[in-house]
Amino acid sequence: MDFKQLWLNAQDLWGTLEQHPLLQSGLALMLLLVIALVLGRVARYLILHAAKLLGRQPAMHWMNDLRHNKVFHRLAQMTPSLVIQFGLHLVPELSKTSLVFLGNVALSFTILFLLLSVSALLNALLDIYARTEHARTRSIKGYVQLAKMVLYVFGAIIIVATLIDRSPLLLLSGLGAMSAVILLVYKDTLLSFVASVQLTSNDMLRVGDWIEMPQVGADGDVVDITLHTVKVQNHA
Repeated sequence: MDFKQLWLNAQDLWGTLEQHPLLQSGLALMLLLVIALVLGRVARYLILHAAKLLGRQPAMHWMNDLRHNKVFHRLAQMTPSLVIQFGLHLVPELSKTSLVFLGNVALSFTILFLLLSVSALLNALLDIYARTEHARTRSIKGYVQLAKMVLYVFGAIIIVATLIDRSPLLLLSGLGAMSAVILLVYKDTLLSFVASVQLTSNDMLRVGDWIEMPQVGADGDVVDITLHTVKVQNHA
């Protein structure tokens, strides 16, 4: 193999690309995307493999709940967007407008996968709590559902603000002006949350209690208490 000839060909190719800035930027962006995807695969393998090894330890058994709920999988999915965020500054001949736009898109994906990671973490914590003694009498699923709802709402606001390159406070101020509409839309959810808090704080209903409500056809044991519903397993 003639390395000198290869080097000369590479120099000729680079000289040709310098004469076409758009082509140079496009190829650099494609190369950055490929590198980001490869590093994402590597990060996913390393993180999941490390979590699997740690989960085998008796003291770290809770790591299996995080792994089964895809917490580490979601965290690993942040790698490509992070690589693109920091690698965009190395792309030659990239205009400032393109740099800001692509950077905001990459940041939006990072925020999205971070939100999914937190949501998966809440699911894992719910599974861990379900194995405790308190879970037999007190359900926290309603609180977890409410926390996820608030997380998604604020996450969506931050993502939209990032994409349009504006401060999230502007969208939040507009949200405050629409508070009456929001209260009307989420009226049932808010009432359900208040009822769930009253049930839990006053210890009025527990998982395993037997209730009768002929008007809704309920006659059996309470098996689950969520934000909107109380599941009852009717007796045969």
